[in-house]
Parts: sequence; structure tokens; C-alpha cells
Amino acid sequence: MTAVIEGRGLTQDYRISGGLFGKAGTLRAVNGVSFRVERGKTLAIVGESGSGKSTLARIIALIDTQSGGELLIEGAEVNLGRRRPSPELRSKVQMVFQNPYGSLNPRQKVGDVLMEPLVINTRIPAAERRDRAEAMLAKVGLAPEHFNRYPHMFSGGQRQRIAIARALMLNPAILVLDEPVSALDLSVQAQVLNLLRDLQDEFGLTYVFVSHDLSVVRYLADDVMVISKGEAVEQGTREAVFAAPQHPYTRQLFAATPVTDVEAIRARVERRSAARLARTGG
Repeated sequence: MTAVIEGRGLTQDYRISGGLFGKAGTLRAVNGVSFRVERGKTLAIVGESGSGKSTLARIIALIDTQSGGELLIEGAEVNLGRRRPSPELRSKVQMVFQNPYGSLNPRQKVGDVLMEPLVINTRIPAAERRDRAEAMLAKVGLAPEHFNRYPHMFSGGQRQRIAIARALMLNPAILVLDEPVSALDLSVQAQVLNLLRDLQDEFGLTYVFVSHDLSVVRYLADDVMVISKGEAVEQGTREAVFAAPQHPYTRQLFAATPVTDVEAIRARVERRSAARLARTGG
């Protein structure tokens, strides 16, 4: 099966200052990482803070230029340092950030937040932009009346739904999700993860999911890549990595991470929703 997105030996170097008495040098944040993700699948990138996983995510999302290696999207090589990507290419990859409080402009109404990608990247008439934005609100579990409200009027989970809706407005093939549920309460995490699964099935989306939460990874991922000090120390299917981690760092990471039963939380949320519907008759 053809990979939708593929990395071959990706590296990312940063120049660091030596200060008054030190010597300037180079920090390698990503060191020769390779991966491939097929259409409709989820690759989880796992590692501790500072491991390089978010740096890699920014390269995949076409935000930062890699220092070396190859990045291919639907078979075509992409290198921001050599050539500016076309609007069509940029629309294929969208990113959802960790903090739903900081990723939305507090001065923009939700409808304007959702329509902005269409204003910048398309010539769609205003009426159609509004129709698409209201339809996307419904897709993520919000209502048309939310169109004219401001981000501060929503809960954290609702704001992350808005951020996901915005990322989907240009019909991307790939979503890069950088710790998208880590700032949310556990019950809200389960709701957002269910939403991501449903959207992936409906639109055939490919996910690159960055997380330190192994319970979330186990629930959502098809394949897992473990990053340590910028290097991919272990890769495999979710079942293989969780059943028998091979690298000492992976075993150490698993041993040090508390386990949250996301499946149990999801089931509890669904039972509550069913009971609420039964009470209201809807």
C-alpha cells in the first residue's frame, strides 16, 4: 500500500550560542528518523519531553524546514528550504496543537476562525464559506448557534473541537496532532478521541499523533515510533510494541508511565450519553 506521508533519514539541527565564555555549537534535535504512514492509518510518535517528537511533528506539518533527509507527501518530495510549497500542497497537511486555549484567536468569532482558511486559500463565495463552516461545526459535535460566539465562551474540550474543525476546513489528507488531548480532563479526552476516530473513518484521514500518554496511544494508534534524544529507537505495530517492547528505553518509558484506561472512560461516557438521550426521549 502506498504511503501518504514518508520520512527518510530526517534530521534537524539548531545552532546554539556559547554565551560569554562558551563555544557555539550545533544541537541535533532530530537524528536520521525514517517512517511511513499509509492512508487512513495513525502513526503515534512517543517520547519524553525534549525527545524531539514535537520538532519532528513541525517538520511533518510543513512548519519547519528539515536540515537533512527527505520528506515525501503522496510520493512527491517536499523541502521548504529549496522550494516554497504550493497552496494545494499546504492544504493537504494541517496541524492541531496541544493547547486549545492558545491556538484560537480570542478576538475572532468561531465562524471567522473556521472560514479564515477558506478566505486565504480559496475563492469560495462568502455564503458557501459560511455553509461549510456551519456544516463542520456539526461534524465535530457543535451547533450552528456557536458560529457567532467567541472562544472564551467555550470549554477546553469544545475549543479543541473547534481547532479540529478549523484543521479540516481545507479537506486535508493528513492531520498532525501534537498532544491534542493532554490539556483536557480524562472524560473529555475520551470524547475527543472518539471524535478523532469517527472523523478518520468518515474522511479517510491519515494521522501523525504525538503523545507522551501511552494509554491514549494504545487506544488510537495503528503503529508506534518511540523517540529518544532525537532518534527513533523502536518502531512497530501497536500490538507488537506494547506486547513486547524491544529497546531498553521503551521498556523504561512504559514502566515509568501510569496507565489510564481510556477504553473504560470512553464506555462510561457513552453510557451517560445513552442514559441522557433516554431521559429526554431524543
